[in-house]
Amino acid sequence: MKKNITTILIGLSGLMLSLAGVAQSPSFKTYMNPVIPGDHSDCTLTKIGKDFYTTGSSFNPTPVIYHSTDLVHWEAIAQPVSAAWPLYGDNPTGGCWGGQMVFYNNKYWDFFSRANTMYFVTANKPQGPWSMPVKINNPPQLPFGLGYDNSVFIDDNGKWYLVVKNGQSNNAIVELNMSGQPTGVVYNLNWLNPGPPFKYSWAEGPVMWKHNGYYYYSFARDVSGGQKVMRSKILTADKSAWTTPVDLFNENDPNKDKSIFFNPNHCSAVVELKDGTSWLLHPLWARANNNEWYGQGRQGLLNQVRYDSDNNAIADYPTNTAKKAPLLPSSGIPWMVPKSDFFNEKTLSPEWSFLGYTPNSLYSLTARPGWLRLFPKSPTKANTVIKTDAEHNYSLITRLDFNPKSISDEAGIRIINGMEDLFAKIYCTVNNQGQKIICFSFNKARYEVANTFGNTVWLKLVRDEHELTGFFSSDGIKWKPVGHKINVETLDRFSRNYNGWSGNRQGLYVQGANFADFDLYIYRDAYTPILAACPANQFGTTNTVLPNGIALLDNIHNNDWALYAGVEFGDKGYEKISHMISISASCITKGGNVEVWLDSIGTGKKIATCKIMNTGSLANIKTFTARTIPTTGRHDVYLKFTGDKAAKLFVLKDFVFTE
Repeated sequence: MKKNITTILIGLSGLMLSLAGVAQSPSFKTYMNPVIPGDHSDCTLTKIGKDFYTTGSSFNPTPVIYHSTDLVHWEAIAQPVSAAWPLYGDNPTGGCWGGQMVFYNNKYWDFFSRANTMYFVTANKPQGPWSMPVKINNPPQLPFGLGYDNSVFIDDNGKWYLVVKNGQSNNAIVELNMSGQPTGVVYNLNWLNPGPPFKYSWAEGPVMWKHNGYYYYSFARDVSGGQKVMRSKILTADKSAWTTPVDLFNENDPNKDKSIFFNPNHCSAVVELKDGTSWLLHPLWARANNNEWYGQGRQGLLNQVRYDSDNNAIADYPTNTAKKAPLLPSSGIPWMVPKSDFFNEKTLSPEWSFLGYTPNSLYSLTARPGWLRLFPKSPTKANTVIKTDAEHNYSLITRLDFNPKSISDEAGIRIINGMEDLFAKIYCTVNNQGQKIICFSFNKARYEVANTFGNTVWLKLVRDEHELTGFFSSDGIKWKPVGHKINVETLDRFSRNYNGWSGNRQGLYVQGANFADFDLYIYRDAYTPILAACPANQFGTTNTVLPNGIALLDNIHNNDWALYAGVEFGDKGYEKISHMISISASCITKGGNVEVWLDSIGTGKKIATCKIMNTGSLANIKTFTARTIPTTGRHDVYLKFTGDKAAKLFVLKDFVFTE
């Protein structure tokens, strides 16, 4: 009997642990936008079973398909359009416009436009491999072509449609057959935006969804703002069957004027969950503070959509507040920021995009296993693999093996704007005397030091808001600066020609005559100070700036938290293990604790608790330390704050891990 009772208790204990493991972490119950930091232009949203997918316009960088199970945490899973496609082109504002992945006729489809011509690619699974593009024929029933920035709508009767936009006055709904080509059935909505004058500007980026028996058709005025929606009981081109377009987003939100992201537009279709809640994604520039971070592009925001008793749809305005997250499992997907890559796989991670047409022969992961080899596109054109330049603070590291022969030979790390004519970079090259040097430059600012280490060098580029600092090393442990800090605010603020419609990108490049080998790419180094005022997500806390210009994480109270995503503690090729955390803070109360959690609060792993004590004044910043459980690998780092329930606990400047 005792044995049976023991067995039952062990079984119940295991069940409780299992249930605890799938419980929603306190850090996942809310979120702050953006959920996809960095450029995610013209994004669409598709629900397939329990999974969600988004993609959109990529322009010259190759497009990415993202996957999620909770609409908040996203991962890059595929590159649907190959950079080796001969028609891809290679110029700013070019590349792929629009994009949506759907599941139809037992396969996955991705629709996009290139040079005002619609194409699709197909695959048996979302991760690919994807076919080469197939051109979609323009139906003769329409007096205009299929255009760009289109989306796909699948009706509940199994029919599917391309929702079409081409020019200011042309909108339509085009039925497709099983092979993805038009059937000849079209709904010409030429009454929607006739002109000039054009009432709804461009009436662009149209999307459709269905709710409670109504067809909803939504479109953006243009990228400067404004999203409209109308509905009909039947799918028809008859204007009288559709309601008058009205604002989709709640333009009367009292916090609208304070929002970092405002004038929402170009949203996805709405998806509905089993609990009855509805959601959409939409891209927006961070336009506060005179477009200070405009250069990061239109970032991916998530907002809830609600219906009133008359079936009017209204979306929450993207205010700067913590929002209740969908009640869905995250499935262990981390926060969507660029991830470290040690190039140990046989294929390149789908997080990496190429910049413009890039034949497969121009890169290799097999020529030197564990390294990425890049070949220049030509003696005058660089080859670049890139990720979105998504945040205000990070520390990029690579180990480079490169043998430059002339001043035109370069290889290293760079941040590039959408117009591809501004570059912040740290790189190896030679000077006019043929001597190997390491350079750090942006625009007219340029520093160089002698490279006494030979062909193999470690490079690091640290961003602290608008300031970049370049470093080099022989071993990845002891770092030396290359010159002084460089302010790149003109890169971050840059807005000429909408920055090529794209956001800034960061990554690895080579140009000139010789190839370059890269051993690793680290996005956020655990052993370089991390600014507390730059969390990827947060609850309760805000940012403040001291009179001396130091940025702090402020308004920290009991049970508040902040997330710092994609922190690399060490892996093969970067042999490090964290044993301690140092936190710079100030406090005028009795203080409190900083709990350090990996990957989630409560359901993740707590590796340290650091006590913060009174420092006499908020301007008197001191360093507090605590031992950590030995830590390696890449993790999202959460700081949870505990202490007096009534008082503000302290403020944080930065933190760093040490071995």
